[in-house]
Amino acid sequence: MLSSALKQSMALAVVMAVLAGCSSTSTTDSGGMADTGPVSTGTASGVDLSSTQVVEEPMPELNTVFYFDFDKSVLKAETRAELTAHAGYLRTDPRPIRLEGHGDERGTREYNMALGERRAKSVRDFLVLQGVDASLIEVVSYGEEYPAVMGTTEAAYSMNRRVELK
Repeated sequence: MLSSALKQSMALAVVMAVLAGCSSTSTTDSGGMADTGPVSTGTASGVDLSSTQVVEEPMPELNTVFYFDFDKSVLKAETRAELTAHAGYLRTDPRPIRLEGHGDERGTREYNMALGERRAKSVRDFLVLQGVDASLIEVVSYGEEYPAVMGTTEAAYSMNRRVELK
């Protein structure tokens, strides 16, 4: 069953990578004729680029919080799929990121700091294996210090066992 989930995740990642690589603009008009006319310097599609300010596009809306099972730092299948999409964008548009590891309040502070670090490093290692430059990734552990949800229920604990990509 795990093998099947892994195969599905990898197939999804490949499809997402192909779709990301296929994003281009058409050079045909509504009549199906290709635009083969000359383009002067400083213009593209009739827009003067000399007066246009270049604005860096933000990363697309992807999940930036990844959850873990109790006392684990192993990535879930859905997390791997989401991180594969992040890796695709970070390869084409490298930028520094910070991975913040967290744990729930069970266990000692020292243990939760170490667990948060292991979780963040597992995310980092996966991104690096996907081709992201390791020098752009900062790993930080907050342990149990910054819970996302207050409370002593399993639902609250599960929301606090996370890594946040910032």
